[in-house]
Amino acid sequence: MEIEENFKYGGWENCIRLTNGEVEVIITTDVGPRIIRFGFKGDQNLFGEMKQQQGRTGGNEWLTYGGHRFWHAPEVMPRTYFPDNNPVNYQWNGKTLKLIQDVEYTTGMQKEIEVTPGRADNHIKVLHRLINKNIWEIELAPWAITVMAKNGRAIIPQEPYRTGEGSLLPVRPLVLWPYTEMSDPRFSWGNRFIQVKQDPDAKNYQKIGVLNTLGWTAYYLNEQLFIKRYRFDPEAHYPDFGANAEVYTNPDILEIETLGGMKKLLPRGSTEHVENWFLFNAKLDGEEEQMENVLTSLIKKTDL
Repeated sequence: MEIEENFKYGGWENCIRLTNGEVEVIITTDVGPRIIRFGFKGDQNLFGEMKQQQGRTGGNEWLTYGGHRFWHAPEVMPRTYFPDNNPVNYQWNGKTLKLIQDVEYTTGMQKEIEVTPGRADNHIKVLHRLINKNIWEIELAPWAITVMAKNGRAIIPQEPYRTGEGSLLPVRPLVLWPYTEMSDPRFSWGNRFIQVKQDPDAKNYQKIGVLNTLGWTAYYLNEQLFIKRYRFDPEAHYPDFGANAEVYTNPDILEIETLGGMKKLLPRGSTEHVENWFLFNAKLDGEEEQMENVLTSLIKKTDL
């Protein structure tokens, strides 16, 4: 893995670029941290970018910026929206890039992200860590959010189908927000997958959450597939009525979100949440049988 410091990207002067020759990630250190780019080297950025916000630093206004960010759940205003507009410290040990944000003065929490090249050329491991710097206990959950590029579609797997005979218990909750409209054409409620399209011409917001025991969510754009793997813990208490995977979309973005379980952190205590990212060239035609054949093969390649 090659590292390039002080890399100029999107108007920021001090980004870090990591590449293994096949995929590359670019991380901001002037603000954030935000992993602002993930894609095949020299190819499209699968992550969304807010062009009108690029290059900005400082100030007390929370900005989306785009790319991948790290929050703590449950979502509440103003706690969740700490303005991460200041420089980020980092350490590189030749294998892992550790990004260290200053303690949030409004919450007493500190965020760290560790980015490590994976076992394959198309794999990146992203570890998220929350540290309680308060002198009192606090309860929260780590929340990893990735803004995806426009015009693609998120894919959430449905639990394997079983007949009604002997199937007495539900297999996954579906969580809806007050503004969720299930008839919105951006949703496709399939037997094998739930799909959510990003539509720049849409007029409103949509969001859903699920308890996903299968541990993956994908995003498909221009014959490339981003797969995010994450752990399901049957003993965990997840926020948002038990959701560990969520998708939010509006006319500008689509976010793929994963959550860890709620934890009570003592002073100096910490909690971690890991995502593994993979990128593939693939062709999905939207028909569930064809998608299942392609995705089953690719998901097997991401088993860790």
